[in-house]
Amino acid sequence: MEPFQVDILQLRKRPYETGVALGKHVKHKPIFNILNRVTKPEVDIQNVEQIFSTYSPHLIEELHGLSESLEIPYKKTAAMFSGYDVPKFQAMGCSAYMTDSYYVRNYDFSPVLYDHVFSLLDNEQSFASAGYNLQVIGRHDGVNERGLVIGLHFVSFNDFQIGVSAWTAVRIVLDCCKTIEDAVSLLKEIPHAACYNFSIADEAGQKAVVEASPSKVVVRDGEGEVSLACVNHFSSKEMRDKNRTQIERSIKREKYIKTLQDLSIGQNEVVERFKEKESPLFFTDYDEFFGTLHTFSYSFKTKNIVTCLAGSTDELSFDFHQWCLGKDLAEQSLYGNIER
Repeated sequence: MEPFQVDILQLRKRPYETGVALGKHVKHKPIFNILNRVTKPEVDIQNVEQIFSTYSPHLIEELHGLSESLEIPYKKTAAMFSGYDVPKFQAMGCSAYMTDSYYVRNYDFSPVLYDHVFSLLDNEQSFASAGYNLQVIGRHDGVNERGLVIGLHFVSFNDFQIGVSAWTAVRIVLDCCKTIEDAVSLLKEIPHAACYNFSIADEAGQKAVVEASPSKVVVRDGEGEVSLACVNHFSSKEMRDKNRTQIERSIKREKYIKTLQDLSIGQNEVVERFKEKESPLFFTDYDEFFGTLHTFSYSFKTKNIVTCLAGSTDELSFDFHQWCLGKDLAEQSLYGNIER
């Protein structure tokens, strides 16, 4: 068993100050040196700023704050943390289940390439949000103050191009979008680097899977369906040719998730189905970049976030609406255990 910890950061600051705080936190963490090694020395800074200026100008300020606190050039900061023109990483998994009442998902990858940060952000330039960080300013998944939830699901590198990473896209959606319609519109405009599914749901009871590639974006809106599953392959006829050759495990997970609909169970019970080690949705192939790292869920009715790390018997459960109103969490960390 390997102890596994995630820090909880609560930042009610302006974007530049948020960047400074994130930089101070990550400066002496292993992920900083890893990102320094695996990202490019520089990227097209004009393209980065053009995209951010169009959709989320506050992220430029955040990058400048990171640059100051990390004491590295701004252009290097953009290359390491903007999520633009990033290297390819294979084998990411993720499973999500969405109903009118709640959203639940697992994130599967490697603890080596994991920020180990769950952040809650609030500033005047964007919607308040809570979620797990990826490449410091990006997000694996999360929810914003308008009750919009989103998570990423890797599909393939077909049509790969220089563009915006899925985790930066998730962050921009959380920062800027009120509804699924807003999120879908934005995801149709962003220049995607690779093929990803985005599982999205909102407090109006709408849910959708956005199948996004660099060349095309297709939406499965789940209209008329009680629930919707999202895993790591494209299901629409228009996008199936972009799937990886081997998608059997993804299909198997999807079939299991669909059986949950017949059980008529609530958020907490579904969380248990996702996080238990015996679950078809829980994996321990960490050395192959396919191990479960966290479970994240949100209730649209109670506005409650329930989340936990792999191997944890304890869950972090709190009213996100109350946090947005100014009630900070007492917890500073999440704990789990990785069993290889």
